[in-house]
Amino acid sequence: MARYDNTKTFAHTDDSVVVIVGSGAGGGTLTNELAQKGIDVVLLEAGKLHASSQFIADEWPSFNQLAWLDKRVAAGGWRLAKDFPNLPAWICKTVGGTSVHWAGASLRFQPHEFKARTTYGDLPGTTLLDWPITLEDLAPYYKKAEWKLRVTRTNKLPGLPGNNNFKVMYAGARKIGYKQCHTGRMAINSIATDDRSFCHQRGFCFQGCIYEAKWSTLFTEIPRALATGHAELRAESMVSRIEHDDKGKVTGVVYFDKDGHEQRQKARAVAVAGNSIESPRLLLNSESSKFPHGLANGSDQVGRNYMAHLTGSVFAAFEKPVDMYKGTVMAGIIEDEKVFKPSRGFAGGYHFETIALGLPFTAAFLNPGAWGQAFASAMDQYTHLAGMWIVGEDMPQANNRVTLHPTEKDQHGLPIPVVTYSDHPNDRAMREHAYERGTALYKAVGARHVYRVPPYPSTHNMGTCRMSATPETGVCNPHGQTHEIPNLFISDGSQYTTSAAENPTLTIVTLAIRQADYIAEQMSKRAI
Repeated sequence: MARYDNTKTFAHTDDSVVVIVGSGAGGGTLTNELAQKGIDVVLLEAGKLHASSQFIADEWPSFNQLAWLDKRVAAGGWRLAKDFPNLPAWICKTVGGTSVHWAGASLRFQPHEFKARTTYGDLPGTTLLDWPITLEDLAPYYKKAEWKLRVTRTNKLPGLPGNNNFKVMYAGARKIGYKQCHTGRMAINSIATDDRSFCHQRGFCFQGCIYEAKWSTLFTEIPRALATGHAELRAESMVSRIEHDDKGKVTGVVYFDKDGHEQRQKARAVAVAGNSIESPRLLLNSESSKFPHGLANGSDQVGRNYMAHLTGSVFAAFEKPVDMYKGTVMAGIIEDEKVFKPSRGFAGGYHFETIALGLPFTAAFLNPGAWGQAFASAMDQYTHLAGMWIVGEDMPQANNRVTLHPTEKDQHGLPIPVVTYSDHPNDRAMREHAYERGTALYKAVGARHVYRVPPYPSTHNMGTCRMSATPETGVCNPHGQTHEIPNLFISDGSQYTTSAAENPTLTIVTLAIRQADYIAEQMSKRAI
């Protein structure tokens, strides 16, 4: 486990520090980038600190160890509201955040995805916008992020080996004419590098990597930030509100410590990186007479445009064993469908990525609520299953949003979040296309049965504090700086203007590296 000593303690009254809320891909990366520049940071994380040796190779116990289980409500027309009414998302409450749990797939946005409104046109029912930045703006930062994460198939790093699940995918892809199928660009070491081990193909990627081969801020960014003497980690610290002065400048945060005592930390600037549910929740909970609808919410955009990617899975049973659970979970990708090709009947594109669930999660997610002979037959074929996950661009909609529950509160007395979501017709058309193509792929290599698996709680949560060119259409500017409050920043996937078709973490890290440069520049100019 990376070292967590040599830390410095900052006074609660020290108003020179940058306070960062959340230690995942955005917050953990931003902490290290600022600390390396000599900027003092207090990093507040609601979850506990777990050593990699404490990770549990058992799905439900691991879920209980790492997942964010504080009560939430899933509402709207999506099936999750019925199947998992209190689990709209599968994110983590632990030091390192969801970077402990993620699969590692690391893909750059495509150029046209930064211009979604221009490219796709006026899709009725959507709130599509062009990003206020381009691929050219992010390219040098993508390069830095890919090296930081040691992404395979970049910087001359080899790809990961293909397991049986990938071999089935690859054979089917070739049969139906796909050309872009490989073991992915993964933030999982294919060789030992960055003081981390190589991947041992253990197969419990979602449960935390005990070998630290998979990049996580838990292993890399946070301990390196602490080693500078310019950062302090406070785990088990749940931030309840952000405070401001009479001029509207944020002055610090209020949080509950591990003993449940209320504390107040002063700050020169605050960066919110609590994921696309907790970040808007915090801003909405920070209402005041000056900001009666919550911080940075003068245009009523905080919480809106929640996106979780177009998802679903295709599983197939074969005559011979596949043992999909052996090897890296997501080291397999098909990129042919990522293009913008409206002749398919929808805007945007999608990827197929190998997926493997253990027996407990297969039982829970294959067809929630199902029982009887067909379900039992599918479970009997578990070792003969191969699986792919669908990851596609989800269209932003104003009423897909995070709000505060009017009556229910959590253990700290804070209103719990309500995540309201319904598929757009474009989403449904894309999912149907993906199901059909996935079925054809598996049938082409002899599948006995094919199962369309509905979306289950996603790690890919985006939007709700989106980046925009104007204050009227979003919450923050191209650097994640909120339009209304210069020293308040959004530093996670909440700032996504649109979802694109790529797994979000690489771009979150990229934006955090870029944001750190901007914050340092603004601080040197005394602009914040």
